[in-house]
Amino acid sequence: MTTLRTHPVDRTTRRARLGIGLVLVLALLWTLVPLVWMALSSFKSGADVTSAEPTVLFEPTLDNYAKLFSGANNLGPYILHSVLAAGISSVLAVVLGALAGYGLAGSRMRGKKHLAFWIISTRMAPIAVVVLPLFLLFRGANLIDTIPGLILAYLTFNLPFAIWLMSAFFAQIPPSVEESALVEGCTRWQAFWHVILPLTKAGLVTTFVLCLVFSWNDYAFALVFSGPNSQTLPMAADQLVTQTGIDWGQLTAIGTIVVLPMIVAGLAVRRWLVTGLTLGAVTGE
Repeated sequence: MTTLRTHPVDRTTRRARLGIGLVLVLALLWTLVPLVWMALSSFKSGADVTSAEPTVLFEPTLDNYAKLFSGANNLGPYILHSVLAAGISSVLAVVLGALAGYGLAGSRMRGKKHLAFWIISTRMAPIAVVVLPLFLLFRGANLIDTIPGLILAYLTFNLPFAIWLMSAFFAQIPPSVEESALVEGCTRWQAFWHVILPLTKAGLVTTFVLCLVFSWNDYAFALVFSGPNSQTLPMAADQLVTQTGIDWGQLTAIGTIVVLPMIVAGLAVRRWLVTGLTLGAVTGE
């Protein structure tokens, strides 16, 4: 009776897969455990949240969420400001980024790659370098403590990213596709709108979701440019940290409200998001 011996290459492959799986499990736990614990803590009473020993079994309560929407702590205006500022700025970034990215990808100018790198390099600038000039400009234009001011502030870091990412998607499309549309009688705008743009749906969704996440989670720009009439959700969380103490129950509730919509949005468009990141981000200009 003959016995089959395992080839050394097979054993190495199996060990590599096991190692990769272990790393993925650890990364998943590292990501999910804090989020799950925050969500659970938002349903705990004040005594359970501040308990010295971690409380896993507890009687859930909605008091933390009720307090966020009652009295002086009404979270409604903050949510509205975040939705308006993050949503409108993300839409504008996608629209302008698609137009600029299309022009950049189809251009035959010398130094196109250097221009693309310069555009994305503006996104790498430290926030402290950008905040002061923008604050002086916004103050002169009466845009401090306004939703349009926040939208423009978010565009300063979303638009370069949108241009760079969308140009990578347009560069994936063969020039013959647009040439065929032009030969069939389309104008350049018709070719862009009816032929090229539908082929970059994954890029549009990816760019929009990422810009939305960046804007929704922003704290630094909201701290400088917002005020009582335009404060966003991260600013509401900051107000729970006072000299007299920290309301951990309401803080975890706000954290859950901030994180949950972005998780839902990511899961809803995960197919487009994964396709977009694999096609565009890797082979960008």
